[in-house]
Amino acid sequence: MIRVTRLNGEQFALNPDLIERVEGHPDTVAFLVDGTKYVVKESVDEVLLEIREYRARILATSYEMDRGEYRPAAVDEDHSAVSAVSSVVPFPSREER
Repeated sequence: MIRVTRLNGEQFALNPDLIERVEGHPDTVAFLVDGTKYVVKESVDEVLLEIREYRARILATSYEMDRGEYRPAAVDEDHSAVSAVSSVVPFPSREER
């Protein structure tokens, strides 16, 4: 999910996999595949950057999982990050099967 901001300042998360296109009239509008439109404060370039970074994080996380190095950041009651032990087990390589 990417975080974007409504014109009234309210932040919300948007699934970038559902974004069909983003246009910058005077305001930036994200069009979803189901026809929903969201007007956001961020520029088209900022939305595209968020989408690229989101997808890069997915690839980086899958690489860490594959190597057995993935350690998710857990969140405690006061919403601060704490380290946690991952329950993700890497898929064995062809040689290990």
